Amino acid sequence: MTDGITYAAAGVDTEAGDKAVELMKAAVAKTHGPEVLGGVGAFAGLFDASALLSYERPLLASSTDGVGTKIVIARALDVHDTIGQDLVAMVVDDIVVCGAKPLVMTDYIACGRVVPERIADIVRGIAEGCEMAGVALVGGETAEHPGVMEPDDYDVAGAAIGVVEASALLGPDRVEAGDVVVAMASSGLHSNGYSLVRSVVAHAGWQLSTSIPELGRTVGEELLEPTRIYAKLCVALAESTPGLRAFSHVTGGGLAANLARVLPRGLAATVARGAWDLPAVFSVVQAAGNVPWNDLESTLNMGVGMVAVVSAADAPALIAASAAAGVPAWELGAVVTDPSLPVGPDVVRGAKGVDGGSVLLSGEYRVA
Repeated sequence: MTDGITYAAAGVDTEAGDKAVELMKAAVAKTHGPEVLGGVGAFAGLFDASALLSYERPLLASSTDGVGTKIVIARALDVHDTIGQDLVAMVVDDIVVCGAKPLVMTDYIACGRVVPERIADIVRGIAEGCEMAGVALVGGETAEHPGVMEPDDYDVAGAAIGVVEASALLGPDRVEAGDVVVAMASSGLHSNGYSLVRSVVAHAGWQLSTSIPELGRTVGEELLEPTRIYAKLCVALAESTPGLRAFSHVTGGGLAANLARVLPRGLAATVARGAWDLPAVFSVVQAAGNVPWNDLESTLNMGVGMVAVVSAADAPALIAASAAAGVPAWELGAVVTDPSLPVGPDVVRGAKGVDGGSVLLSGEYRVA
């Protein structure tokens, strides 16, 4: 008589899963303040929401996201402790756009095989990102999918909830003609457009270990640079800047498409491409793949990870506060009456299903 089929024989190792949890517990606990009840291992994360009683009309903000095909780079380099910061940034920086303070986050990891140390590295990165963002990591799930995913494949996703006072809600209805558009620097490619970038790398015949002089490091090191987390800075700016109108998180679709989402109909934002020095990674990708500039700027962030729309009177203080927090910022353009120009490479309107204002791009990028 042959032995029966066990769960382990089917490809799921519950002991490895338990070991992964033990390895990640300390990192997760660092994100917990007194508002978090219980610990790792409960069926649901608990967060004391009594602080919300001080709000007159609290609005909950939620977001969920992943890191796209950047995860292929992490797997190829066998470096798994930075992808978590990318995940946190993609989720919580969408929440702060409306002025909300992120409160709690959860994560989901699907893999072909649980390697405890690898899972712990991923979650440690998520926990470190949560610390940077000031958000509690209150729960998560690691799912082993043998037969669906290859043994060393994995993917990550996350979700977060934040809160904002209704009267403090940022958005298009606050934006006025004469406001200033302020750019806040990205840390690199962030976590969007990697299908394009990976195609360029393959076309150029580069390996991840290839050193690029213009970048001062290898292709893999540049591509794995973690996404900047703006959450704490944006929350602080929202609290200290009376003339702050809106934020725009520059993710998929690029700068113009995401800025257009926070503008009302009838108004347009001007963007001068020559207002900043284009970081080398973007010109390197463009040149290596002969990528059309309009396609490049509608895919990648071009060095701008977050945008603030603010009154002209408060723009200098906001720029200074961002710089003091270690995030270079500069004036990008201004809000004007929409001239109703036809949509084209230099005019973006109604992006991502939002029937809003327009973004007018002018000039050429300053390429070193």
